[in-house]
Amino acid sequence: MNKKDVVIGFSIGAAVGLLVQPIMANTLARYHLTVADRAGVFVFFAVLAPIALWIVWLIGRAWKGFYQFGQFAAVGTLNTFIDVGAFNLETFFYGTSVIGAGLFAAFKAISFLVATTNSFLWNKYWTFGVRDRPKAGEVTSFYAVAAAGWALNVGAATLVKVAGPADSSAWVNIVAPMGGVVASFLWDYFGYKYFVFGRRAPAA
Repeated sequence: MNKKDVVIGFSIGAAVGLLVQPIMANTLARYHLTVADRAGVFVFFAVLAPIALWIVWLIGRAWKGFYQFGQFAAVGTLNTFIDVGAFNLETFFYGTSVIGAGLFAAFKAISFLVATTNSFLWNKYWTFGVRDRPKAGEVTSFYAVAAAGWALNVGAATLVKVAGPADSSAWVNIVAPMGGVVASFLWDYFGYKYFVFGRRAPAA
C-alpha cells in the first residue's frame, strides 16, 4: 500500500462523510443533530476509510487478489453513498411522503447513473489500473455490464420499497436503496474485472 492509496482512502472516507449528511437530514431529523454531531460523522469516515484499506492490504499480502477486491469494495462504498446520497437529495427537496413507486424508480435511476459514472473512472484508473484514455468499446462494454447492474439495482430497490412500510423514511431512504446496491455489487465486480478491464489490467 503506497502513499497514493492512503490519500485515496482518506478522500473516499471524506466524500462518504459528506454524502451521508443528506441521508442523516432525511432519516434523523427528529434527533436534531448538531454541527458537532455532523462533523464527528465526517471525521469518523475520513479516518476509518484509510485504516480499513490498510487492513485489506495486509490481508492481500497473503491472499492474492484480495486487495484489488478491497479497492473495488472501497469504490463501491463511495458509489453507494453517491447513489443513496444523491437519491436523498432528490427526496429531501421533493418530500418522501408523496413518492410513489414510479417516481421512486425514476429518482433511483438518476442517482444510480451518477454513481455508475463515478464507478467507471475510479475502477478503470485505480482498482484495475488501466492507464490509457477511455475508448468507445471499453465505455460501451462498461455500460453494458452497468445496464444489467442497473436493472438489478433499481428493480431490487423498488421491490424492497413496495414490500416495506410506505410511511417509513428509513425504509424508503436507506433499506430500499441498499437492497439495490447489494443485488448489483458482485455482478459489477466480476463483469468489470473479466469483461471490461480484464485484458488490459495489470495482474492483481
